[in-house]
Amino acid sequence: MVPRVIVPLSNLRAIIIIIVVAFHSVLPYLASQPATPFPFDVAPYRWVAFPIVDRERFFGFDLFCAWQDLSLMSLMFLLAGLFTPASLGRKGSLAYLIDRWWRIGLPFCLAAAILSPLAYYASYRASAADPSFEAFIRHWLGLPMWPAGPAWFLWQLLLVSALAGLLHGSVPGALEALGSLAGRANDRPILAFAAFTTLSAIAYAPLAMAFSAWDWTFLGPFSFQLSRPLHYLLYFFAGIALGSHGLDRGLLGSKGPLARHWLALLAAALASFALWGACTSLTLPDWSASPLSARLAAALAFPLACATGVFSLLAIALRFFHFQDRALDSLSVNAYGIYLIHYGFVVWLQYALLAVALGAVAKGIIVLATALVLSFVASAGVRALLPRLRHAGSKATMLQQRR
Repeated sequence: MVPRVIVPLSNLRAIIIIIVVAFHSVLPYLASQPATPFPFDVAPYRWVAFPIVDRERFFGFDLFCAWQDLSLMSLMFLLAGLFTPASLGRKGSLAYLIDRWWRIGLPFCLAAAILSPLAYYASYRASAADPSFEAFIRHWLGLPMWPAGPAWFLWQLLLVSALAGLLHGSVPGALEALGSLAGRANDRPILAFAAFTTLSAIAYAPLAMAFSAWDWTFLGPFSFQLSRPLHYLLYFFAGIALGSHGLDRGLLGSKGPLARHWLALLAAALASFALWGACTSLTLPDWSASPLSARLAAALAFPLACATGVFSLLAIALRFFHFQDRALDSLSVNAYGIYLIHYGFVVWLQYALLAVALGAVAKGIIVLATALVLSFVASAGVRALLPRLRHAGSKATMLQQRR
């Protein structure tokens, strides 16, 4: 059973994994998609982000995905940071780093090496002259990178987690100092929010102006969005600061400033999203060819829209998600497994629906519901199997020792 003090965060984790699957489920149906699939062997390899392109379109999905692109991953880094201080406190730096490798590093390797190619095979088949798996492997190995799909989040999370572990081990009291800083935000939440948004702008805007708000770079299976590495690092350590202060205290309290002002934060999120959308529209379709003033406006609007989006969702969870529900509990427990597994189900379902005469909304709902159920069942099955494998391994070790 999830402890009462973090039930809202557990429920939020369940809601987030639904949003993640929904985000990937509706990508083929965006009104902004081109008329034909992206060529598999032609740079800049847009199929990595949009594996399937369907003829059915719905503009509402564009708005949904734009909003989630603003804040979803930042919120995931923040939530990961929230639970880091408690884990470091229980295990110590070395054990924490080892645990992070087994829990994040190894799954990243498995996802990148096996799950990602299996998912992208469907993307290849959508436009290939020779759809055989052998031909796909030849084309795949000929790429200048090894796309890892949504697993990109894992290697970046492993990296920032390692930084947190090293900081905890080398600078005693560093996490407590961050917690104390978060405690002061309880008294002046508006000032704290303004300071955090300013730091986010400093972390994001210069990189967005120097490179692009959208472009990614790849080194083998390691990929990252050029404008966001420092931005995500900031959100992760903001989560550490809040978690160090306490998961049920200060800003995270059920009657704290976030929960009390959820409606104002939601209104600010909607307004800032509209502002970011208006500014960003002036930079399309080519960021580098758009006016400098438009790029600067979009780069400065992003941190505000992201912060209000992240903290409005967190505030709503703290205000309303105090109930316990078996379905949400199960989703929360299996959220990590669903994240690892869902992408293959999503892409192959989208591929299977290409020839089906249904509208974009119907297809999106079918992909979301089916992929969520299948990935949940697969995750729960793996979770049930792991203890048996560990037990069998322990018995084998004992028998060898007796011999």
